[in-house]
Parts: sequence; structure tokens; C-alpha cells
Amino acid sequence: MTLVIDLLLWAIVVALGLAVVARSQSLFADSLRLAAREFLALLPRIAIGMIGSGFIAEALPQHLIPGWFGTDSGTLGLAVATVLGALTPGGPVVGFAIAAAALKSGAGAPQVIAYTIAWALFALPRVLMYEIPSMPPRVVWLRVAVSLPLPFLAAWMAMLVGKP
Repeated sequence: MTLVIDLLLWAIVVALGLAVVARSQSLFADSLRLAAREFLALLPRIAIGMIGSGFIAEALPQHLIPGWFGTDSGTLGLAVATVLGALTPGGPVVGFAIAAAALKSGAGAPQVIAYTIAWALFALPRVLMYEIPSMPPRVVWLRVAVSLPLPFLAAWMAMLVGKP
């Protein structure tokens, strides 16, 4: 499945590249230079993020995970996972590393689903630093309030479907 996705992504890249070449060869050269510059700028950040997320994953209190976030933690475990997801700063490297480490430490899949959805929908650092300064606060808080049930709904649906 991963190979199919990789091939599809590369096909899209080639198609877009051909479309740019057909439009203007100088635009294609400029695009390649910009892409190389962005790649070189992001590479150290990704490396630092991966190493840092490994440290975060190891720093998790593994003996507490099954009790708080295990399959038997119920709605309280979902609520705690949702709050922690909303409080987790950082991008996907951090959020998914913590989620994967929690799974390995004995967290239940529904609790990890609630954590990742809360992290993706309403990460408080992102809301405070980016959303409120760029949009009216009333709209931001309305979006957050409307999104609050979603981590719970997704986790409960995962429980109904079975073991994900």
C-alpha cells in the first residue's frame, strides 16, 4: 500500500513538473531552486524534531500509561487524553511520536485516537499563537466549542467498530 501511495505522489510531482515546463522553462528552473532551498531549510528541523520526539517518547511515565489511558480507563481516560492532546505543542513529529509511545506503553487505541484528534483540532498553543491573532476570537472559540465532542465521538466509534 505504501508503494502505491509513493507512486501516486511521484506521478503527481511529475505531472505538475511537466505542466510548469510547458508553461515556462525559466519558471521550472525557479521552482526547482525554491524547492531545493525549502528542502535544505526543513531538513535540519525535521531531524531535530525526530530526535526530540524520541526523547519525549522515552520521558513518558510508562508505568502510568495503562492505568490512565488503557483500554479500561473509559470516559475518564478519553477526557484526560483529549485534554493532553489539546495541550501538546508542536507538529506531527511530536504529536504522533507521543501517541505511538503511548500505544507501546499500553494505552488503548480509542484513547490514542482521542488524543490525536484533540491535538489536531484544537492544540491550545496553536489556537493562542496563530488562530486568535488572525481571526476574531469569537469565531475561534466557537470553532473549538463545536469541535469538542469530536475526539469522544471518534473514540467511541472506534470502540464500536472493534479493536483498531
